[in-house]
Amino acid sequence: MEVIRLEDVWKVYGTEVRVEALRGVDLSVEEGEFIAIMGPSGSGKSTLLHIMGLLDTPTRGRVFVLGREASRLSDDERALLRRESIGFVFQQYNLSPSLTALENVELPMLFAGVPPEKRRKRAVELLEAVGLGDRLHHYPNQLSGGQQQRVAIARALANNPHIILADEPTGNLDTKTGRRILEVFRELNERGKTVVIVTHDPEVAEAAEKIVKIRDGKIVGVVER
Repeated sequence: MEVIRLEDVWKVYGTEVRVEALRGVDLSVEEGEFIAIMGPSGSGKSTLLHIMGLLDTPTRGRVFVLGREASRLSDDERALLRRESIGFVFQQYNLSPSLTALENVELPMLFAGVPPEKRRKRAVELLEAVGLGDRLHHYPNQLSGGQQQRVAIARALANNPHIILADEPTGNLDTKTGRRILEVFRELNERGKTVVIVTHDPEVAEAAEKIVKIRDGKIVGVVER
């Protein structure tokens, strides 16, 4: 089953000075795949991920997520599809500093209207699953970088999404910690989650079963592993 499809997707910024971040991208992501998107800085890989995740819209071209064409959806429908079907993990973690690890993981479920007892139980289970059962009530500034990233992964899983999109998830971590985070993504993929990771690190890309190479806004190669 195809979970994401991009057809001739362009993203252009500016009017007087035009920057073509994406130039005619075609890409298909199948359910259960583990894909790495690789490219140098400025190649368009983060822009591509944001469009795949419905955080941004293309200048032209079509984007389908779980069979639904994004351009035909209202803003509310897009937000609902994104909230229910896609989990995001970012390089900077993006945790709320005033909330504990447990509260950070509960937050997406709060927005989704999940009852307090149910969301608390699931948040505890998710944090235990990523090895942070003893850090439930710690704030982000009391956690290491690797621990914060694992909280971010648990938060991304809060609403049980079909797809996990990660933008340089090991970029701020040392090599050893980065490998541990990669193991978490591998385990998620083995459980059936579709995982797409943007990276410039060849070691991270080696963990994926497919590597999509992008340069100057164009896909220049796909390596099946």
